[in-house]
This record gives sequence, C-alpha cells and structure tokens, in this order.
Amino acid sequence: MAEIEIFTDGACSGNPGPGGWGCLLRYNGIEKELSGAEKETTNNRMELTAVIEALKALKKECQITLCTDSRYVMDGVTKWLPNWIENGWKTTNKKSPVKNVDLWQELEKLLSCHQIKWVWVKGHNGHEENERVDKLARNAIASLK
Repeated sequence: MAEIEIFTDGACSGNPGPGGWGCLLRYNGIEKELSGAEKETTNNRMELTAVIEALKALKKECQITLCTDSRYVMDGVTKWLPNWIENGWKTTNKKSPVKNVDLWQELEKLLSCHQIKWVWVKGHNGHEENERVDKLARNAIASLK
C-alpha cells in the first residue's frame, strides 16, 4: 500500500467571506500542490474542503499521514463522526443538525478508502509544510479578486 503524506489548510478573509484551501501531497519525494477558493464560505468549510480535495486526488487505497492545523477537522473525524452518524447527523443533543453536514458526509465516504494517521500541528508556528499550504489557501483567496 502506498504511503502518502498530506498537509492541508483552509483560510477565510472574514468568517464568513471569501475563502481558500490548499493541500500538499507527498509520495516518494514527489509533491503535488492543490488549491481552490470560494467567494462566500467559512474557515471550517475550507479546512474540510482541503482534506476532501486531497483525498479525492488519490487514485487507490493509501496509508496516509495527514497533518492539519484544524482541531475542528481532526476532532470531527477522530472523536465526533461516529456519534453524528449514529444520531442521524445530529449533534450530541440529538436535536441540532451537524454544521457542514454535506462536507462531513463527503469526507466520511472518502475516509473508508484509506488508513489515516491524523497529526495536529500548530498553525502559523513555523511548520514548513503548514506554512506552505496556508500560503496556497491565501493565494487562492487572492485569485478571487
């Protein structure tokens, strides 16, 4: 099984506002950068989109180390997702719908194809790849103007 490193980030200029996402995929020393933007979105949606787009870029099952600075995404996948599914995509109180449910459902389908080790990194703290994907996300926002 291919071993891949993925680094993701999302950004927003205003929240909500114009947003961008970026990801870096690394396999055997070969790197691929992806990015995109939306005119009206939120930071959390861009964080989720970065992970989704990175996973969609993979053509086969992989063993992934995925680095993100988003506790929302990491905790969502590693802690909250099973309960949301069990509760019919409602939060713990079983009344409120999960925010960004469309993206969470898309991500959930992509997760089942891979073995993923989640790694949280502190954002804007000198982590080389995190700074790189942050720049991709911010450049994507700038491309909207």
